[in-house]
Amino acid sequence: MRSLLLLLAFAGIANAQVKSQNEPTNAAEAAAKKAADDKAVDEKYQAWKAKLPADQQAWETVLEQNLGNGFYLPLHKKDKIAGRSNAWDFVQDDPKLPRVLLIGDSISRGYTLDVRKVMAGKVNVHRAPENCGPTANGVKKIDIWLGDGKWDAIHFNFGIHDRKTPAADYEQRLETLIARMKQTGAKLIFATTTPVPPDTKDGPEIVTQIAEKNEIARRVMQKHGVIINDLHAFLAPQLEGIANPKDVHFNAKGYELMGQQVANVIEAALK
Repeated sequence: MRSLLLLLAFAGIANAQVKSQNEPTNAAEAAAKKAADDKAVDEKYQAWKAKLPADQQAWETVLEQNLGNGFYLPLHKKDKIAGRSNAWDFVQDDPKLPRVLLIGDSISRGYTLDVRKVMAGKVNVHRAPENCGPTANGVKKIDIWLGDGKWDAIHFNFGIHDRKTPAADYEQRLETLIARMKQTGAKLIFATTTPVPPDTKDGPEIVTQIAEKNEIARRVMQKHGVIINDLHAFLAPQLEGIANPKDVHFNAKGYELMGQQVANVIEAALK
């Protein structure tokens, strides 16, 4: 029995030593480990990128300049070196098909692949090269998002990130964005901001904030003849089971439902 206890004790010491060798013991070590891991991922990503055709390399450069180093760009790099598809995949256009641009935040990102799946063989579905965030960012970055290509339709949303934006500022920025997007000649489609559970971590006031912004957006869109994809009304009756608990985001079923709805509205607009 004593021998067994000694063996277990030595095993525990050995495991602790291995753990101490592999895990950081303070914030500085954790930061150094993260930096080393990020560097390794970036080296693999750059090697992958270097083998791409020029047009695909150019798209990856746009993503590097716009996705941000904090969250989305590291995720994108990991996806690419692992051979995984994501919302920011390079889109090789079929010149016989219409070109559609999706502009929006993380929820738009969430349904992008589902839209592409539904519209495969019908439409070239692109998306803006970042989490587009609030209207203030839209006014700043819209020219980058539109690029140089011709768009047949632009499906866009600004809302959750604007929930605390003063109403007058939100309305004026929407006006500015609509005017710029209309210059492309594309059919414009605005998606209302999706509903959230009342127990969301942002507090119950977010429900009222979203309702206020949706009301402003509807008025502005109607004024300018912009098609409205009322995702809020579409999702509200079926929020149970598709919304993440206490969060503004959705599960896979929720994004699949949105992807189908967005595709349906785009297809109708293009007809």
